[in-house]
Amino acid sequence: MGLKLAHIINPVKVSSSSDLFIAQPVTFESMRVAKNNSRDDISVSLFSQQYAEDRSIVPAYIQLLPDLEKSILDVGTFTQKRKLPLIADLIQSEVVLDLDFDYLIYTNVDIAVQPHFYNWIADRISEGLDSFIVNRRTITAAYKDPKELHKMYLEKGEAHPGYDCFIISKALIPKMYLANICIGAANIGLALYLNLRLFAKNFKEFGDEFLTFHIGNDQVWKHNSNNEFKLHNQSEFERVKTRFKSDAARVELIIQEAFPTLRSRAQPVPSKNGPSVLSRLLNRLRK
Repeated sequence: MGLKLAHIINPVKVSSSSDLFIAQPVTFESMRVAKNNSRDDISVSLFSQQYAEDRSIVPAYIQLLPDLEKSILDVGTFTQKRKLPLIADLIQSEVVLDLDFDYLIYTNVDIAVQPHFYNWIADRISEGLDSFIVNRRTITAAYKDPKELHKMYLEKGEAHPGYDCFIISKALIPKMYLANICIGAANIGLALYLNLRLFAKNFKEFGDEFLTFHIGNDQVWKHNSNNEFKLHNQSEFERVKTRFKSDAARVELIIQEAFPTLRSRAQPVPSKNGPSVLSRLLNRLRK
């Protein structure tokens, strides 16, 4: 039996004013193409974890898992009533762990993949990695339709340091602790990164691969309207750190080592009035 990969995403039904209105169909189609392009020694299963109201947008070639029931609204009080899923429910639930796979792939739903995506993943696993992160590239926002995928594949785009594509050995998933961190707000990527660094025997971050891409660079999760969810995730990330307090020194070192791609692209500029430009950039990504 060959390598078994399970790729899980969280689709959401949105209006035409949302960037996801364009991005999600592109993601869906890119996953289908990549699965069809996978080698015979790789078994790829595509899954959706969604709320009941979002089922209708998921194409037939992506298998629907049971609908999510809990959201961030069940673990806190917010002025905005956005049903943001908890990342633990998406990757650590009994439903997911009962699936037949060797490695789980979790990507943001606005991240499209190249046709050789699953083959590349399998090659890295064969090299001994038990978890890794692949950073996306950002391509022009001019594309509007999955029919333009052949053009998107050819666009080199620009490297982006954020974390939005995670490949995790099934054996590691039950060990992870993600508190009540939700998707769609800051700190989710850092929480996953920290867990993978702590529990993986052989982890690697790929910062400049031509493997995944995002249309445009709106960074909706950074908008001020998202501040209360950002604050929630910051608080929950502190809970994650507290859980690992027995290894506090290593935790702090791992956090300081996060986002190396950004660090390599920016040069520190000393200032008598405050932190360097690089420090400010890194702090924004960690918050």
